[in-house]
Amino acid sequence: MAAAQGHFSDHSDGKRGTDETADSTETNPVPPAFRRAVEALRSARLRSEIEIDPTRPPQRLAPYAYAVEAAVVDGEDDLADGRLVLLHDPDGHEAWKGTFRLVTLVRAELEPEMAADPLLPEVCWSWLTGAMEARGLAYGEASGTVTMAGSHYFGGLADRRPATQIEIRASWTPREGMGGVPDTGAHLAAWCDLLCQIAGLPPATSEPGAGPTGTVTGAGVVSLPQRRGPQQA
Repeated sequence: MAAAQGHFSDHSDGKRGTDETADSTETNPVPPAFRRAVEALRSARLRSEIEIDPTRPPQRLAPYAYAVEAAVVDGEDDLADGRLVLLHDPDGHEAWKGTFRLVTLVRAELEPEMAADPLLPEVCWSWLTGAMEARGLAYGEASGTVTMAGSHYFGGLADRRPATQIEIRASWTPREGMGGVPDTGAHLAAWCDLLCQIAGLPPATSEPGAGPTGTVTGAGVVSLPQRRGPQQA
């Protein structure tokens, strides 16, 4: 299982502000709830097919942010990739109806015959919500888009097959538990379930003693057939 990694939006490893002079003791510490939420992300146990790395979080969406990017890897092929951002505003946010928000982008390339399914966008959205529900996660204010874009090649590129990429952009408010901290590790694991499903991997089975951040069975869930990963532009 892979362990998640990432960093704070100000790259200060837990301190607001980047001033490393003697005055740095006057900076405000990261809120304990956000620190615990980040620690849960870092300690999440994920499927071995997931490669996850830190990435720069957005700077202006919330006072505190943390981000990771991940890919589903099969040999040298990336079957799907994405980015997950944890936002935190200690004062709360009216649109979020909470103090935390998760924001994601997921992408994968589809075979043309699979992309022709008119119900595919609805199915992909249900995979996101279903991944969280399968882990018993409470969430609210979910919103997003599912977009398909096709490419046809001509001239010197005419030997390439037509390609269709699907992209899921979404955000949701994880319900907060004790101490005002959501189970971000379980939300990350559910997000990785979505990545694996859109990549066409078969569902993983639960390991003995696995908690909410472990893998779950995929009974009743249909995955796309395995396919090649996104091509580099």
